[in-house]
Amino acid sequence: MEIDLVGKTMENKQIIFKRYTNESVKETDMELKLGNPIKLEAPKGSNAVLVKNLYFSCDPYMRGRMRDFHRSYIPPFSPGSAIEGLGVSKVLDSDDPNFKRGDLVTGYTNWEEYTLIKKTNELRRIQQDDGIPLSYHVGLLGMPGFTAYVGFYEVCAPKKGDYVYVSAASGAVGQLVGQLAKLHGCYVVGSAGTSQKVELLKNKLGFDEAFNYKDKSDLESALMRYFPQGIDIYFDNVGGGMLDAALANMRAHGRVAICGMVSQNNRTDAQSFRNMFSIISKRITIKGFLQSDFIHLYPRFLEEITGYYKQGKIVYIENMNHGLETSPAAFVGLFSGKNVGKQVICVATE
Repeated sequence: MEIDLVGKTMENKQIIFKRYTNESVKETDMELKLGNPIKLEAPKGSNAVLVKNLYFSCDPYMRGRMRDFHRSYIPPFSPGSAIEGLGVSKVLDSDDPNFKRGDLVTGYTNWEEYTLIKKTNELRRIQQDDGIPLSYHVGLLGMPGFTAYVGFYEVCAPKKGDYVYVSAASGAVGQLVGQLAKLHGCYVVGSAGTSQKVELLKNKLGFDEAFNYKDKSDLESALMRYFPQGIDIYFDNVGGGMLDAALANMRAHGRVAICGMVSQNNRTDAQSFRNMFSIISKRITIKGFLQSDFIHLYPRFLEEITGYYKQGKIVYIENMNHGLETSPAAFVGLFSGKNVGKQVICVATE
């Protein structure tokens, strides 16, 4: 029988963001804070919900929030405060009529055991399905999955038979892009940073080919080998030299979707490109995007991707860490390639 905790005061462990940094993010840029009491209730008149956090999402975009930079699409973290990120949570108490005790929700929460969420309009209720893990709502059925879906179908405008290249292809977004491209009738090549991930792309995720970019001294030549006819679609999660090499290998009227630039996380200097003229000569379309631009398509995405998963047409790979205290190491590991698939933190079970 579940114990009713509403109204009780509990210790609330948190992961605190300590300082801004332009260098490689380290575990010491975050710390586990103990002894922070919280009363488990949603105050009357607050229109807030009090949740118990179950899963946290570790995402590369969060690295940008660790800089003292205020001109992005999302504000930086506040030093001394709990890190904010996407999660799956259970409602313990609610002052919002749209949510009730026991509801499972996903949206922005804090890296802590319990959170009072005031921006309830940004929460989405989860319809629990025994065939789909709850954690998938911060992965396959969450922001990364939706990013892959709209990035591929809406930004890349794919056609059957297109030649598709995906960088960081074993990550939370790239793994789904490749599978959607295969379902669409495309030829797909992915790159990753270890031989283990390369084998995963080919043997489990169904890519036609894959390669370890760390083994390639000349990325332009490597891509020419895998795409002798050229690239129609490049789904870019990396930027930098990888983007420059892809531009040299694009076909006429090729499309490039700029999803992420993980290679630029710690850069403070300008970077020059050698192959920019290809944009003119090959009439290449390059478009950056945010999944939030397409939020009206989310119901269609949820229905289609849930169907594909249940039919066994797609698979999704998670890297699950257990315990709030493992969050800093898991997050730092994103940028050294330690995770395989979508990085998730299990904070608690229901």
